[in-house]
Amino acid sequence: QVQLVESGGGLVQAGGSLRLSCTASGRTFSVYIMGWFRQAPGKERDIVAAITRGGTIPYYAEAVKGRFTISRDNAKNTVYLQMNSLKAEDTAVYYCAAGTGSGWLKPNYDYWGQGTQVIVSS
Repeated sequence: QVQLVESGGGLVQAGGSLRLSCTASGRTFSVYIMGWFRQAPGKERDIVAAITRGGTIPYYAEAVKGRFTISRDNAKNTVYLQMNSLKAEDTAVYYCAAGTGSGWLKPNYDYWGQGTQVIVSS
């Protein structure tokens, strides 16, 4: 079992930056691929970014490429999402997820955090 706790959300103006963190407890963190997802009101929960177990290969959704950066620190059991040049359409609840699957998308994740709200004002 893995427990995931996100932090770092909040209210920011368009063009601003936020850094989300997700800290895991439980099983060995490095066995999991880690992902960040987001869900806006009335929409599906979609992937934003993900990263391999060793932290060497990231994946980004097209909508955030060039603006967001995912990273992880296996010694701290933490994954980060640096979000720059934020837009109003980035407003959503952001979820951290840990998975044992081999792909990036939602079915590959076994554990989810409670989410952290990000609001970008235009």
